[in-house]
Amino acid sequence: MILGILKERVAGETRVAITPETAKKLKSQYGLQILFEADCGVSAGFPDSLYRDAGADLSARESILSRADLIPLIKKPASEEVSRMKPGSCIFAWLEPFKDDGTFASLAQAKVSAFAMELIPRTSRAQSMDALSSQANIAGYRAVIEAATHYPRFFPMMMTSAGSAKQVKLAVLGAGVAGLQAIATARRLGATVEAFDIRPEVKEQIQSVGAKFIEIDLGESGSGQGGYAKALSEDSQTKLQSALAERLKKFDVIITTANIPGRRAPLLVTEDAVKGMRPGSVIVDLAAENGGNCPLSEAGTVVQKHGVTLVGYTHYPAMVPADSSSFYAKNIANLLSLMLKKEKDSPAASLVIDLKDDILDAALITHQGEIRYPKKQN
Repeated sequence: MILGILKERVAGETRVAITPETAKKLKSQYGLQILFEADCGVSAGFPDSLYRDAGADLSARESILSRADLIPLIKKPASEEVSRMKPGSCIFAWLEPFKDDGTFASLAQAKVSAFAMELIPRTSRAQSMDALSSQANIAGYRAVIEAATHYPRFFPMMMTSAGSAKQVKLAVLGAGVAGLQAIATARRLGATVEAFDIRPEVKEQIQSVGAKFIEIDLGESGSGQGGYAKALSEDSQTKLQSALAERLKKFDVIITTANIPGRRAPLLVTEDAVKGMRPGSVIVDLAAENGGNCPLSEAGTVVQKHGVTLVGYTHYPAMVPADSSSFYAKNIANLLSLMLKKEKDSPAASLVIDLKDDILDAALITHQGEIRYPKKQN
């Protein structure tokens, strides 16, 4: 069985789906033949020599597409490349199930089984395969680094012979994986941190990483299924915006992380709230790609409005490509462990996709010529 490693072609994507370390383990454990495209991992700090040392073989992109049984990716493949994939092969990628642009139909027509990494369920059993969490963790860290870069003052309190600098006051809105990592990173940099989430049960988690919980009575809980937040009623959303607009005035830096799967990101920081912030303040909007938690954010860039710097980058994990790739590759390897079956005396594993497995069933978008995901939502 052949596993192929391709170089990502999307602009700004520096990660690679399988690192040399993971390639070596997959080859050893399951007897896989590993093919890799030239320079597939260079932008993440993994030169071709490391893949060769891991026992992988250099191959042309076209050959990998047509021969590989397993193709892990970061971004979803272009339709023209899907048509060249081997029937019965499997791909693993961020497939953007809420934004289907015809890719699913192409995959089904090519009889390619496609696993959407963002649909891995958030259960204890699936934790080691949860790429959403592994990449969000890095995004939360990098968001704070970006905030510190754009903020014109120190984060920690500084006492020097030339005078003193006050400790930065930082707010995190949304306490999922990214938000909690942002809190922890900001605290390590010396910031005073407060945080808010519409799910009341995360209060203890916020406090456990050193932040004060911002108390706002909305009259309803924002807790949804699978640990995610749900959309608030219109009245509660208005109440939240009003309460935050007043409270956010005291903060120097705000990091927003609120996203609801399949929907536009909730509006948390209104333009009036931005106008109330001090000049030089910074907002890092991790939801910019999905509409933004602030209406003034612009996806993919940094802008200044009303004296406030708004950071709308959308590729934070790609800013830390070595660790992002390593985490993602391990997520892929752990997912593969559910479907690669190796008999005791066999030199190589066989592929078995068991649809009774809740993890495989949840993440499998197309299989045997059919599009599965929309059907499951009816």
